Amino acid sequence: MTHHRPQLPFLSPSPSESIPTTPSSTASLISANPFARSLREESNIWHKNSPYAPYPARVVSNPRHTLLTEKFSLPPNPQLWGLNVSPDFPEPDDDFHNPDEFIGHRRRPYRSSFDVFSRRGLTNVGCLVLLCVGIVTLFAGYPVISFFTSKRSSTLGGFNIGFTNASGQIPLIHGGHVLIDPDTPQEAFTAKSVEDGSEFELVFSDEFNTEGRTFYPGDDPYWEAVDLYYWQTKDLEWYDPAAIITKDGALVITMSQKETHNLNYQSGMIMSWNKFCFTGGYIETSVVLPGLNNVAGLWPSIWTMGNLGRAGYGASLEGMWPYTYDACDVGTVANQSRLSRCTCTDDKTHPGPKHSDGSFVGRAAPEIDVFEAQVKGDPLSGQVSQSGQWAPFNAGYIWQNTSDNEIIADSSISTFNPYVGGVTQQATSVVTETNQECYEKTGGCYSIYGFEYKPGFDGAYIAWIANGNPSWTIRAAGMGADLQTQISARPISQEPMYIIMNLAMSTNFGPVDTSNIAFPVSMYVDYVRVYQPKGARNIGCNPPDFPTTDYISRYQEAYTNPNLTTWSTDFQQPVPGNSFLGQC
Repeated sequence: MTHHRPQLPFLSPSPSESIPTTPSSTASLISANPFARSLREESNIWHKNSPYAPYPARVVSNPRHTLLTEKFSLPPNPQLWGLNVSPDFPEPDDDFHNPDEFIGHRRRPYRSSFDVFSRRGLTNVGCLVLLCVGIVTLFAGYPVISFFTSKRSSTLGGFNIGFTNASGQIPLIHGGHVLIDPDTPQEAFTAKSVEDGSEFELVFSDEFNTEGRTFYPGDDPYWEAVDLYYWQTKDLEWYDPAAIITKDGALVITMSQKETHNLNYQSGMIMSWNKFCFTGGYIETSVVLPGLNNVAGLWPSIWTMGNLGRAGYGASLEGMWPYTYDACDVGTVANQSRLSRCTCTDDKTHPGPKHSDGSFVGRAAPEIDVFEAQVKGDPLSGQVSQSGQWAPFNAGYIWQNTSDNEIIADSSISTFNPYVGGVTQQATSVVTETNQECYEKTGGCYSIYGFEYKPGFDGAYIAWIANGNPSWTIRAAGMGADLQTQISARPISQEPMYIIMNLAMSTNFGPVDTSNIAFPVSMYVDYVRVYQPKGARNIGCNPPDFPTTDYISRYQEAYTNPNLTTWSTDFQQPVPGNSFLGQC
């Protein structure tokens, strides 16, 4: 049976027909079509009687302006439209709304079972599979594929710890600073141990080749010049950063005759405090000494100190310099070490760490000098003293300097230094004649000075270099326990050590012949290089076994205000309780 939709003439006028707009013409159209008239009547009844009419009745004040919505308004009941709205009547868009399947005019109800092998099933499953594969590939497959197909970066361009790569090259960063200076020659990347001939590797270098570098605070990542008076040794000069620059491939520290800060001389001191430190290894410097080799009074030095004390800042040094001690006994009492092993175990200020027995590791600021240059003798000649500074002291400053513990390489140019200590320090020192041509005003050649050391007790040592050759060695056994003073052994410094370079004058160090010193005078440093045994790299000022950062941060003013000369009086800080003295 074929179904036909009835045509509603008032809904679908032919193109040739005009839609009447007057009430009389509308009435004639409705009277000509009884079905349309019944719809109109039904619609009027709906509008009048129902508050839910979709098209509310409208009073038209001017019949000539009848709206299309009034002409064509439909009742809400589709059964009254004259359309076949039976669910059994198929329409072209039924497939979008009803999953039932039609065969001819017969409807087959939707089947809940799914046939994957139908065209529709294969399409749906294929789409799902494609989506799943895409998601898995994105989050799992892509990383795996990238790992096996991406090109690996060569180690020739990736730099490891210490800024060296697999080929031993260093990064060339113009205008930047790295631990190993790009200007360091390749042959200087290794050095032989003075002690046993083993190979050391370069871990830090500064060749000072960049012209015009300055060292005011913040200028350099590894060095900083101080602006202060060094009252500890009653110097004659004021240290000013303006006295230090790089020129002609060298670091130049100049002392000039100049009135400044109520003093008559200006010079410079530069240090790597809290910027670059090393523990163990070999430090080498190449230096032209200032002035003449036969005029006394200048005191050029290159030396190292433990990072817990800052040279020139008295409050940080009191009870710290030049201690190297890790025992709890009389060696830690009043006027001795401030951060000793006797510190009460519940103390919150000690930088640590602790021993397995719960006691603190003794901490301090030891000193090892590369050299302190002097002009002495009869006739006058240039010399360098190379020393270790110690506390607590042996009785009468007499250490166990047997032939096993004190080894002088060439006794024709090196002799035991008669200065053995003072109120605040004990010194172990040997004086060596320098190359007399390696002075600023006599020949200008560079000479090599340095020291190699192994920290600790057993097997520890310090071995010095002067004029590019071994000068002398001290072994840790020489600073062993002293029964007379009842102190224990003092280890070779285990603290992270920083580097200091300065040019001074002081009558505390010896006679000063200012009338014959041709000011200005300068010390020239061609390079500073630090080496350590392969596989035993230990650089940095805050190593985990000897930390310093938190302590320095806690007492920052002691490390930044040179006018604080003492810990307790000026800085007004207490000394931690000492268990040996029953203070815990």
